[in-house]
Amino acid sequence: MLHVKEKKERALGTKLFLKGERCGSSKCALTRRSYRPGMHGKKRKNISEYGHQLLEKQKIKYSYGLNETQIKKIFQEALKSSANIKDFVIKELESRLDNVAFKLGFAPSRRVARQLISHGHIAVNNKKVKVPSYKVNIGDVISIRPQSKNITNFKDLENNLKKYQPPTWLFLDKEKMEGKVLAFPQEVDGQFDINVVVDYYAR
Repeated sequence: MLHVKEKKERALGTKLFLKGERCGSSKCALTRRSYRPGMHGKKRKNISEYGHQLLEKQKIKYSYGLNETQIKKIFQEALKSSANIKDFVIKELESRLDNVAFKLGFAPSRRVARQLISHGHIAVNNKKVKVPSYKVNIGDVISIRPQSKNITNFKDLENNLKKYQPPTWLFLDKEKMEGKVLAFPQEVDGQFDINVVVDYYAR
């Protein structure tokens, strides 16, 4: 599974941090082999406009752990919305509980955050939520359920959080190991172009 995820990053040519801390280390496959996988991976390849749109869509899809139906729904709703399309998409992506748990430092990757949520270890406003795609709102408090704090995944969390700084739109109480949504971001920190994906779904 590890190699499959790293092949995706190499194929897309960008770090999506699918494997958490490993992606930021020298062990990262994209760091060691920056070319695409396969026997022709080192050769330059011209890409069409449609190919570029598809590539950017795949980056978002894999980065946020979405399936085709989920990502299509987000962009189709954005196109129908009266709100700014890019702002709508960013809010839909970033307000997912698995993303927020990841951004608060409760998990090393969105993939692990999804597992923790599915197993009932994360609470929103003191209520257990087992749906990774659950949308949080401004003012919501996200925490680790008291009965889950001793599981292996959280063994070193207290020490790890001491040196962790969440994004400015989130507040993190490192002692209580809980966070609060202060706002929604205006940009995403992934290396992809949302406007290009909008063009893909607007075809």
